[in-house]
Amino acid sequence: MPKVSVNGVEVYYEVHGSGEPVLLVEGLGYATWQWFRQIEEFAASYLTVIFDNRGVGESDKPDTPYSIDLLADDAAGLLKALGLTRVHVLGTSMGGFVAQKLALRHPELVRSLVLAGTSFGGPHSLPMTEEALASMHQVTGLTPEEAIRWGFEIALSPKFRAQEPEIMTQLVRWRLVKPTPRFAWARQFQAGVDFNAEGDLAQIQVPTLVLTGLEDIVLPPQNSSLLAKSIPGAQLITLPGGHLFFIENAAEFNRHVLDFWQRVAQVR
Repeated sequence: MPKVSVNGVEVYYEVHGSGEPVLLVEGLGYATWQWFRQIEEFAASYLTVIFDNRGVGESDKPDTPYSIDLLADDAAGLLKALGLTRVHVLGTSMGGFVAQKLALRHPELVRSLVLAGTSFGGPHSLPMTEEALASMHQVTGLTPEEAIRWGFEIALSPKFRAQEPEIMTQLVRWRLVKPTPRFAWARQFQAGVDFNAEGDLAQIQVPTLVLTGLEDIVLPPQNSSLLAKSIPGAQLITLPGGHLFFIENAAEFNRHVLDFWQRVAQVR
């Protein structure tokens, strides 16, 4: 399995396809399996890099403080190790935090941003709902499968869960195969709690697309509206679905992202 050493940890990554480079950054506690409905379509036209943030999947999981700045520096180290610059960066949820910081801390590496189901953090964003927080923290007495299933029940819309139960079962299975240790999840969670990019967003000068699921009860969709208003020239698109709307409505999500990347490519 390919790994690179960055900032004192081994980071697992995969490269699919060829063409202009894109980097996909997943959310809290999720690993590369998150992108199962994006990889094939994106890799048909782009060199698509996916990786596990520190703390999850096949990457190292140190029990030391994490920050979104550090996770962004990990991503930058991966891109530099692969010799990639001017990369289209797509981040979901916590991965959207990382994407924002990557653009702010390493602007030479970023060609465009896609920020999905995320926020700018800090006191002026809408916090996670109580329902979402309960699913993350009130897990005492639950089996790992029960806790993971509860999390997906919050992250996916009721309609999708009813119509595609086999996908939810597969998502649960992926998380059980390579579980995120509780201490590592907590380190990522605290990094997200401490994140606040609101005051810096005017510095982002790359084309930016913000997407959100209208039924998101993890990070309410108003966060995406605030985020889009704070980044110069950002476009906002709303789609049906919950926090994992990019899985629920993958065809529409992928189309919007690919169209955006094509428009960016026309501007030199």
